[in-house]
Amino acid sequence: MTAQTISTSDRTLKQPVLGSRRFSNYFWATVVLVGGVGFLLSGISSYTQVNLLPFANPTELIFVPQGLVMGLYGTAAILLSTYLWLVILWDVGGGYNEFNLEDGTVTVFRWGFPGKNRRIEISCDVNDIKSIRVDIKDGVNPKRALYLRVKGMRDIPLTRVGQPLSLAEIENRAAELARFLAVPLEGL
Repeated sequence: MTAQTISTSDRTLKQPVLGSRRFSNYFWATVVLVGGVGFLLSGISSYTQVNLLPFANPTELIFVPQGLVMGLYGTAAILLSTYLWLVILWDVGGGYNEFNLEDGTVTVFRWGFPGKNRRIEISCDVNDIKSIRVDIKDGVNPKRALYLRVKGMRDIPLTRVGQPLSLAEIENRAAELARFLAVPLEGL
């Protein structure tokens, strides 16, 4: 079994899917917040002529247009950072794939944005699975994803969005899943 796979028995396979709670999102949300606060404080310092930043002197800025634009940039960055932190808090895209041969069911679960469709859950019968499809596209924007091909449904994505998996990892996961479900493997 791979490091990303949790097997509770020989007949059940559960794979966690990483959502928005990854290091890069924490990093960028923090950078944007710190930068936004700095720009906003520069704009406020320019308006009030009181230095609010210990490492610079924004009181020397003329409020119109420099201080005003700094304040607007700071406000926009804080709003963007708030969005990024909320997406991390809600763990958008996170969930699991569960393949249960005992019950004969497959469940693909993901968290979405708050609202009516917050819980995204797709269930199907193991007997309806046609194959596991691997989609590999290299180039400037590489894509490496696994899909579950089910009769009467669109292909269901099984891998996380964002950072593509390595070729070896995607091949191993696809082969392991096809072997577990006893279905053909497409796309390799």
